[in-house]
Amino acid sequence: MRTLKTLTTCSPLMCALLRRCCNFSSTSPEKKRTSVTDNFRTRLASGPSFQDFVKKGVSVALGGADPEEQGYLSADLDMGRSRKVYFETYGCQMNVSDTQIAQAILEKKGYQRTAHLSQADVVLLVTCSIREKAEQTIWNRLQQLAAMKRKRLKIQSPMKIGILGCMAERLKTELLEREKLVDVIAGPDSYRDLPRLLTVADGGHQASNVLLSLEETYADIMPVHRAPQSHSAFVSIMRGCDNMCSYCIVPFTRGRERSRPVSSILEEVRMLSDQGVKEVTLLGQNVNSYRDASEEQFCGSDVTKLSRGFNTVYRSKRGGLRFSDLLDRVSRVDPAMRIRFTSPHPKDFPDEVLHLISERRNICKQIHLPAQSGSNQVLQAMRRGYSREAYLDLVSNIKRIIPAVSLSSDFISGFCGETEDDHQQTLSLIREVGYNLGFLFAYSMRKTHAFHRLQDDVPAHVKRRRLEECIDVFREEASRVNAALVGSSQLVLVEGESKRSAKDLCGRTDGNVKVIFPKEDAASIHAGDYVLVEILSATSQSLRGRALGHSNLDTRTATSGQLRGYVTSDSTMIKDITG
Repeated sequence: MRTLKTLTTCSPLMCALLRRCCNFSSTSPEKKRTSVTDNFRTRLASGPSFQDFVKKGVSVALGGADPEEQGYLSADLDMGRSRKVYFETYGCQMNVSDTQIAQAILEKKGYQRTAHLSQADVVLLVTCSIREKAEQTIWNRLQQLAAMKRKRLKIQSPMKIGILGCMAERLKTELLEREKLVDVIAGPDSYRDLPRLLTVADGGHQASNVLLSLEETYADIMPVHRAPQSHSAFVSIMRGCDNMCSYCIVPFTRGRERSRPVSSILEEVRMLSDQGVKEVTLLGQNVNSYRDASEEQFCGSDVTKLSRGFNTVYRSKRGGLRFSDLLDRVSRVDPAMRIRFTSPHPKDFPDEVLHLISERRNICKQIHLPAQSGSNQVLQAMRRGYSREAYLDLVSNIKRIIPAVSLSSDFISGFCGETEDDHQQTLSLIREVGYNLGFLFAYSMRKTHAFHRLQDDVPAHVKRRRLEECIDVFREEASRVNAALVGSSQLVLVEGESKRSAKDLCGRTDGNVKVIFPKEDAASIHAGDYVLVEILSATSQSLRGRALGHSNLDTRTATSGQLRGYVTSDSTMIKDITG
């Protein structure tokens, strides 16, 4: 009885707990599910909607705080704390610009750039994916850095290795998994996220962000131009490409075209002018398709003009401030500053651009005009949007409007289905146009339209032979054109000491040809000066001469007979990257 009494008697607290348990057990499963569902629906209705996530720049109240400040890392965790970053840049000029953007982002967070690999806490490789050989160079370098990292683990804090740019975008999974060589991966549109990615890597995890953007131009970030003593600089004006040429990886690694606002570009050019920069090169994957629609007054209904006889794979674009407008405004910032641009597409050279180049003294009279092939069959397979005949008509129009123009080009040897006759047509185009600068490559298959639709059926040894023949023809043309300049004087922007001899200075003409002249003729001449140089000899790659004295952009060139006018040419610069 005493035991039974103990079991049936409970304290007030125990009775309360028993009552609560009874209440729970009396609730049916259906009622419990309904309660949970209603609670979830209430929370969902009071939270942000899908539209809030896709709207750019819209702050959504979430618990009374700006979601931009609700990161899972506190604000101070992604600070660099004076850690040193070492950059290695591979590939095109856009990667040089990207390096400067990434540096600016990291410096704002307290990182410091170092020129010495041995001092680096973070090593970032800004990479290229245009050809297989370019990627293999990065894989080899990663092996070297990984070995260095293993040695450092024994003596000091671990080094972090990151891959930036096109290779990060194309090979994210392989980079993360292959021998665990990489700690951080950031695609071309993800550099703002670098501080966070490095913080995650510091916690022992691999971190990546390769999301492509339809809007990112880094317009609000002022790039760090590394060498303050340099007298030339790159300025990025647009990103991405819409052309979708069948051989090209760029649309897949850098995304769709979007243009940086003109106000941001002009601000950077003014800053460079104030720093004493004498030459600016405007950059973009398709630089002359620039179209700024960021402000309402730029948004008209007029269709973008193309070169006559050219077409695109996309619908015509309307409105926006065009490349000719930008080029005009940039050239007015500093009349003593040379303006160049690269890399253009032949389709985007309407007459207004050509007339502006012809009329404005500080816009260089050198146009890069990538042909890629001289065969209509190959051009069609490449999806270039023009024929050989249309291309030659454009060349004639350019030479008519800019008589002293220097032309350069790109060519691919051994593209899918290229026959011997196609190759001969390319050689004849090179001779007919008379280029003086060329970038020639053997075709390297990438995962592009050609990968899925065409067959890489030209043997490697045939590609190499055709490439060598194209190089020979280019050099013949360059020698002929440059020889015609002997006896003339050329306006040269001095770059500094020649790499081959400390006794010489070197610089470039308006047409981008290298000119070498002895220091003994130029005692008072320094890097950044404009100098008039008399040309004494020429090769396919450079000119040699003697300095006549300081000059400026008002004095272009003169023949030995003091003929007025502008005479220019360029050497042939051949890049043999066979992939």
